Amino acid sequence: MSKSVPAFLQDEVSGSVMSVYSGDFGNLEVKGNIQFAVDYVESLKELHVFVAQCKDLAAADIKRQRSDPYVKTYLLPDKGKMGKKKTLVAKKTLNPVFNEILRYKIEKQILKTQKLNLSVWHRDTFKRNSFLGEVELDLETWDWDNKQNKQLKWYPLKQKTAPVALEAENRGEMKLALQYVPEPIPGKKLPTTGEVHIWVKECFDLPLLRGSHLNSFVKCTILPDTSRKSRQKTRAVGKTNNPVFNHTMVYDGFRPEDLMEACVELTVWDHYKLTNQFLGGLRIGFGTGKSYGTEVDWMDSTLEEVALWEKMVNSPNTWIEATLPLRMLLIAKISK
Repeated sequence: MSKSVPAFLQDEVSGSVMSVYSGDFGNLEVKGNIQFAVDYVESLKELHVFVAQCKDLAAADIKRQRSDPYVKTYLLPDKGKMGKKKTLVAKKTLNPVFNEILRYKIEKQILKTQKLNLSVWHRDTFKRNSFLGEVELDLETWDWDNKQNKQLKWYPLKQKTAPVALEAENRGEMKLALQYVPEPIPGKKLPTTGEVHIWVKECFDLPLLRGSHLNSFVKCTILPDTSRKSRQKTRAVGKTNNPVFNHTMVYDGFRPEDLMEACVELTVWDHYKLTNQFLGGLRIGFGTGKSYGTEVDWMDSTLEEVALWEKMVNSPNTWIEATLPLRMLLIAKISK
């Protein structure tokens, strides 16, 4: 297990970001319709989404006039919590038939606070995704007792309007563990600061941007410190989209109050020749939107990311493990 230990230094709060959005979304026109039905099964406490078929989809392969479509569903706004469900990919068709039930285990009261997002995507030979359209149902106003609402219906596919379109893409997952070590070494005085240990174990199902070629590594920055001495990275692991890193990074100089203000930013990159392509990332902190009294874009942790940080803070000297979905980030700029 490789280990690197620079100091955690809090110099300034940096809210500057650069966009890393790439071009998987918006390349194709949105047309066609999707047929599906929703039902809540009280006995199972499950939402069932029956995805029947689509018709008249846009052609990703314009020459042959065909696509390889599949349907993906999320419950919003907290899509990370309930997870993504998806159908199998239908090959070489603009009128795919799926006839699949996608299930969510969820209490009905919570379901009534959600929106159901169904999106249709084309998956090409290199497992890249292109957006073909979406439908969104507000489940707060949905009449669950109306039998008509349990019947299959056709819905026109719509353009993605939210700026988070790329977040819906599957960017894979990271398995990691965190530990906060406030305790002194035996025989020494009580410390005023502690260490945060970050154990990057492995990633699963990373997106393949260059066919089957992938040479991935993980970069870590402790925000708000964007200086180069805050940044550490793993070695690159090639020829797999399920890389095992087993790399531990240690940051010292954490006062208890710093844990409220700091955020661990982990980003996964594909190294190719002289360039690094962003694949996905995590921001693990309290997600308060502020750091040391200043509003910042990067304090935007999801509920799952916040839960991991909270467990680490509340369980000192204990490894807290989680597998979290990687997401699109606006990356804080590295200062000199």
